[in-house]
Amino acid sequence: MLNLNNNGAILKKDILVNIARMQMEGSLKEKIDSLPETLIPSDSKPVYKNIEEDRENVRQRIIARLGISLETADLSKKLSDFAEEALKREKPTWPMITVVKKSCNACEKPHYFPTDACQGCLARPCMVNCPKKAIEIKDHRAHIDQEKCISCGMCQQNCPYQAIVKTIVPCEAHCPVDAISKDENGQEQIDFEKCIFCGKCMSNCPFSAIMDKSQLTDVIRNIMDGKKVVAMYAPAIGAQFKGAKAGQLDGAILKAGFSKVYEVAIGADITADNEAKEFEERMEKGAKLMTTSCCPAYVRAAQIHIPDIVPCISDTKSPMYYTAEVAKQADPDCVTVFIGPCLAKRREAFDSSNVDYVLTVEELNALFEAKGINVAQAEPYVAKYTPTVSGRNFAKTAGVAESVRVRLSDASILRPLVINGLTKDTVKVLKNYGLYNAGKGAAPAENANMIEVMCCEGGCIAGPGVISNPKLGNGLLTIYANAGSKPDASGKPVPCKIENVL
Repeated sequence: MLNLNNNGAILKKDILVNIARMQMEGSLKEKIDSLPETLIPSDSKPVYKNIEEDRENVRQRIIARLGISLETADLSKKLSDFAEEALKREKPTWPMITVVKKSCNACEKPHYFPTDACQGCLARPCMVNCPKKAIEIKDHRAHIDQEKCISCGMCQQNCPYQAIVKTIVPCEAHCPVDAISKDENGQEQIDFEKCIFCGKCMSNCPFSAIMDKSQLTDVIRNIMDGKKVVAMYAPAIGAQFKGAKAGQLDGAILKAGFSKVYEVAIGADITADNEAKEFEERMEKGAKLMTTSCCPAYVRAAQIHIPDIVPCISDTKSPMYYTAEVAKQADPDCVTVFIGPCLAKRREAFDSSNVDYVLTVEELNALFEAKGINVAQAEPYVAKYTPTVSGRNFAKTAGVAESVRVRLSDASILRPLVINGLTKDTVKVLKNYGLYNAGKGAAPAENANMIEVMCCEGGCIAGPGVISNPKLGNGLLTIYANAGSKPDASGKPVPCKIENVL
């Protein structure tokens, strides 16, 4: 994951803030055509070949931020035409992510090459240990014949100066399911049937060529239309705004125009209550294994790429699902908006009749800026129900497993394994467990009977839509979570009762 302090992130935010301001002042269609010139003034130093190319690059990013797929868009249309399309849209469109081909660098395929640190040493272990004799020394420097090289890495492993490096294609390297690859022009394309919408490609592309399709325009339209728009923010969002005290995020969300606000940690408490009960029931029936179900990127990865482990996935619904159920029970006509750090939640929302829209915290922050709202100065709102410490801790790695553990009648039956981030290697671990469960393989060394899977390393606080560095987010989460409701006299979290929330 790139450092969040980068030019790509700043540009994405600037686009969102400007779109939100224009929409709220009723001038989106009239002003948006000039937005590329506003963001890229004539005296700017070009990032690409010239200012006009930079502006076209920004223009396509604006289209994505209006919630439109670049793969199918008629790019000859004006931005005002796309804005009109976005304002008339009744619901978000598939898929949740798009590639800005204009921005894609068409990175070279991964390969090894010697740097200037090479000393042309006498030992020459790189050359001696190369199985294909692809290395020769010229002018006291190693040179690799890329036609012969098989990318085995023996040269890199044997160089005493660490002078040989391997390049990668960041988006491809970080995709855990190989859903992104090069097209005939060397640019990236996403296989949306394989994609799990984890957002790792987007988070790691240095050119910000992969964009999520924003739903902010849709949410603002519903608010401006006077509808009852309910915000449901994930526990990770409670750890994104430095300096904010208890209730201030809720107050800021209400000030932004939402009619009601719920912590999704409410749903996390319900999920943990149900999942602990389900785990006990499965173990009593002789099940080998159960995995968590709250990470939609993992669930989709399992359904498409790890079918043997699907029967192990908990039947318990996600915190977003249960919170939306509470919101619709309170007001069936409300418009529900989940706010989190995740793109995969947008895919999950497609399958839920109770979730209308999904925003990232990046989009929420843009809305705050557009309206001049400082979260740390907002009037606090005190909710009727305070979620538990463990429910709020769903946002970090091992938090879900711990939430289940503390709710078990006998915690000694739990043998947990935490998958801290989906990668190509951890997908293999899950495949082995799937084979074991299906009777096609031996028990893995860990011999776990419950697996928590978080697609993002560190948990949801490191999702692709966050605005705070994950380390800072983890610290803020600890403060936020510890302000949750404490266990009862027996040390168990108090079960969440819907009547206490409504």
